[in-house]
Amino acid sequence: MNPPTIRNSEGIISTTEVNIPIREAATKASTKLKLGSLTALVIGSMVGSGVFSLPQNMAAGAGPLAVLIGWAITAVGMLALVFVYQSLAVRRPELDAGPYAYAKAGFGPFVGFNSAWGYWISAWVGNVSYAVIVFSALSYFFPAFGDGNTWQAVLGASILLWIIHFLVLAGIRQAAIVNTIVTAAKIAPVVLFVGVVAVAFKLNVWTLDFSGLGNASLGSIAAQVRSTMLVTLWVFIGIEGASVFSARAERRKDIATATVLGFFTCLALYALVSLLSLGILSQPDLAALKNPSMAGVLEAVVGPWGAVLINLALVVSVVGAFLSWTLLAAEIPHVAGKDGTMPKFFGRESDRGVPSTSLLITNLLVQAFLVVTLFAQSTYQALFYIASAAILVPYIFSGAFAAKLALTGESYEGGEQRAGPLFAGVLATIYGLWLVYAAGPAYLFMCAILYAPGIIFYVWARREGNQRIFHPVEAVIAAALVAAAMLAVYEMWTGAVSPL
Repeated sequence: MNPPTIRNSEGIISTTEVNIPIREAATKASTKLKLGSLTALVIGSMVGSGVFSLPQNMAAGAGPLAVLIGWAITAVGMLALVFVYQSLAVRRPELDAGPYAYAKAGFGPFVGFNSAWGYWISAWVGNVSYAVIVFSALSYFFPAFGDGNTWQAVLGASILLWIIHFLVLAGIRQAAIVNTIVTAAKIAPVVLFVGVVAVAFKLNVWTLDFSGLGNASLGSIAAQVRSTMLVTLWVFIGIEGASVFSARAERRKDIATATVLGFFTCLALYALVSLLSLGILSQPDLAALKNPSMAGVLEAVVGPWGAVLINLALVVSVVGAFLSWTLLAAEIPHVAGKDGTMPKFFGRESDRGVPSTSLLITNLLVQAFLVVTLFAQSTYQALFYIASAAILVPYIFSGAFAAKLALTGESYEGGEQRAGPLFAGVLATIYGLWLVYAAGPAYLFMCAILYAPGIIFYVWARREGNQRIFHPVEAVIAAALVAAAMLAVYEMWTGAVSPL
């Protein structure tokens, strides 16, 4: 995403993992990226921690047939989103403050603010999930860390968080060497896993209860497909970040090619990891694995060294991503504070140019949620579900903005073809709304609780700019958001809903 953009689901992300070193190197006139380099950067920005847990995450609620359908829906929806961000980057190049800028330009300041706020929530909650999965992986070697949510794990994650905080505060922003190691640590084990598991694949295991209907707890095919949606979204978060490399491209048209190539490469890897795993272990066995579940699958094929390899690869990958995403999560409100979308204090910088205030607030929230995971026994999967649901607002309104431009003809030349961008915008919007439905009430309630306090900061920012706070429609949206948050608190208090 634009610099302050996003997280890769699985890694959240990681636009920054590659963006930080490349941004500095690109200041040299001689530095231009060819198609191969751009494609590698796109792939690196999407592959993170999520892929290591895909086998269990997908099998937890679906059989092979539903997993296939889920990937097909995701392929269509995410490709539409790819085309949306490509189109908007060309149509409205001046909107470079992140996807929330599209929501703001198309639907007003309050919607724009909530897109920025939701992006921020997704970023720092995603960082919490990173901390949990790191120590869940380390529990293979040190059992006291459990699923990453024991007091030992929370203590370790807290120490890691504040070490990274002070590294970033000191101005540690050039991470070319770390990025190279992290990228290799992420991609190589995944490719190895796919190759080994493909050879060991057993068709009779894969077709055993192919529909999943033999397991009553999974529900109907439709229910199973729904269960896969936030998982597939999580591993693609950050795909919109590919446009950040446009200024570094030797040929600007290579951006579109690299994005599509990167998307389909990651789609193939993700789908193969989850589908081939169902040919090694049955759905119930996969669902029972602890995360990172890729380790358990590989161990079943090659023995203990497979689990050691995957756990070590994940730790290296996620710690590197954690460093990048700490800065990224801080930059989202930082940039929004500088352009007036959020209060100005978020825009403060240290003498080294680090967004110090935003960094501190962000990591205090990460720390608070780490403590919550201890008492609520929150798992990696619950946390990334929240992060995935939180990011839907900017995704939906980005698609809607692209459709709006195509309908009105704004930014289009006379007679220029608009049917393709319109279709992509509408499809991306529908996909986003489908994901809202698929998320279910538990995670939407949790998001409402996290979104509602943002209204205070929105009012703060509008008063700083001496601007009208709410227009009538915005006031209705704000009231509905507060009502939803209050209902969510009540439902959680009574135990009716418990996303964590």
